Amino acid sequence: MSKSASGKRLHLLHLHSTFDAGGKERRSTSLINRFGKAVDHSIVSAQPGALGARAQIDAGLSVHFPFGFPSLQGRFGVRRLQTLARAMQGFDLILTYNWGAMDAAMAHAMFGPTLGLAPLIHHEDGFNADEAKKLKTSRNWYRRVALARASALIVPSRQLERVALDVWHQPAGRVHRIGNGIPVKDYEPAKAKRVRPDALPRVVKRPGEKWLGTLAGLRPVKALPRLVRAFRSLPDDWQLVIVGEGPEREAIMAEAMKLEIGHRVHLPGFVAKPADATALFDLFALSSDSEQFPLSVVEAMASGLAVASPAVGDVADIVAAENAPFITPPGDEAALGAALLQLASDEALRRRIGAANQLRAREEFDEAVMVRHHGAIYAAALGLPSFP
Repeated sequence: MSKSASGKRLHLLHLHSTFDAGGKERRSTSLINRFGKAVDHSIVSAQPGALGARAQIDAGLSVHFPFGFPSLQGRFGVRRLQTLARAMQGFDLILTYNWGAMDAAMAHAMFGPTLGLAPLIHHEDGFNADEAKKLKTSRNWYRRVALARASALIVPSRQLERVALDVWHQPAGRVHRIGNGIPVKDYEPAKAKRVRPDALPRVVKRPGEKWLGTLAGLRPVKALPRLVRAFRSLPDDWQLVIVGEGPEREAIMAEAMKLEIGHRVHLPGFVAKPADATALFDLFALSSDSEQFPLSVVEAMASGLAVASPAVGDVADIVAAENAPFITPPGDEAALGAALLQLASDEALRRRIGAANQLRAREEFDEAVMVRHHGAIYAAALGLPSFP
């Protein structure tokens, strides 16, 4: 059982930019599940009500969503940050996630020593649409100051590692790159064969259909209307299935209706088990303006799928070499459409690339490695020999 130096159970405070279901949240819930009953958790979302990922947490774990926790976002003010810092008292380890929780990191930097706050570890997974193409100078400065007292900064990609070191000027010993991982065994072909055609809500895979799929939060940075346009040229037996929730639902369907393919575009919403979705896909795509180490790409690979995607973040390094020709220039809608059409038109090619991707996922991206690395960093911050 994981205990602090005083012998009590460890209690972790998670301060998220959002806790709706997405790649960052899937990783966080995977870690919580793997740490098991030995650790208590309290989770706060900067977006009130954005707690969709709680469905991914195993039953029986000690996980709380504290009511009345101060807002993680608002106008900068010393009194507001002091109030936020006081709310972080009493925990053994504070974990912050992305820009939406950066005020909490700043509050920790300003008041941590006087209030005796626990160590803080920040996790940075990427940027929203407002920083997808260029980081904001004011935010870079703010991050640099806010992370001054952090025990560690965890990033999933080489690109973010470079940003942390060169732009945010974080000490090399503080920055840790840990690739995202998944429970690869959950995506094995034997399990996939047992997935029913009606496993997803509001859509059924009919005989003879082929599905181009993606797993994504429906947010502007994911550029999903672009994926709708790139999909338009695929043959009529192909359907586009976009699994996820978010504010862009209406914009995506509006684009599909404008192109007169609304009957071929499906948004089933949140799916608790991504493996159920990827088991029904025949091809996987991303269209994002910004990614770092997208978990959905690894999930698609583990399911034996070929991937078409812009070369954002580490995507080109994640996929197998055989898949590399279908990683297209960022923002190039025509190139993405051409890659999709070539893959959709050649089943043998899809299968060959999918097999190579599946092998790479098994060898490189299993969840156990990710959990072990995170545990080691958490233990070091706590001064413990191991975690949990």
